[in-house]
Amino acid sequence: MDARAPELRAVADPADLDREEALARLFERHYASMLRLAALLGADDPENIVAEAYYEIYRKWRRLRDADRAESYLRSVVCNLTRMRIRHLQIVRKHTEPPVAEWAASAEYTALLHDDQRALIAALGQLPPRQREALVLRHWMGLKESEIAKAMGISTGSVKTHTARGIAALTQVLENRR
Repeated sequence: MDARAPELRAVADPADLDREEALARLFERHYASMLRLAALLGADDPENIVAEAYYEIYRKWRRLRDADRAESYLRSVVCNLTRMRIRHLQIVRKHTEPPVAEWAASAEYTALLHDDQRALIAALGQLPPRQREALVLRHWMGLKESEIAKAMGISTGSVKTHTARGIAALTQVLENRR
C-alpha cells in the first residue's frame, strides 16, 4: 500500500458540502431570472455573464455574512458584470473597424416577439444604461427600490430618479410610435 494513501483519500468538509447544496438550490431557483436580467440589461452573452456570477459567488461563499442574502449578492454581481462587459465592448468598438454587416435578429427571435414587445425592447435599448438597469430591476425583476439601490450600488433617491426618467423616456418613445 502506498504511504501517501491517507493523503489521497478525499475527506469532504461539511462546510464545502453545505456550500455546494446552497449553490445548487440558488442555481435551480434563480438561473432563469438572472439570465433574463443580463439579457435585458444588454449583455451580448448573458449565459457567460450568469456563469461568471455563479463562479464569483462560489469563490466568495465563505465571506458572505448572511447566506440568505446570496440572491441579492448574485443579482448585484450580474448587474456589475453586465455593466463592465458593456463598457469593455464600447471601448473595443471604438478602436476597431466598423463591422461589415449589422447584427440582425434571427427569424425565430422576430417571430416570437409581438410588435409591441419589439417596440418596448427597442425603446429600452435606447435608454441610458442606468435608466435601463433601474427599469429592468424594478419592472421585470419586481425588486423594491432598496434592493435596486443595492444591486446598482447607488442611493435609493438615485434609483427613483433613474426609474422616473426612464419611464418618461419610454412613454415618449412609445407615444411617438402611435
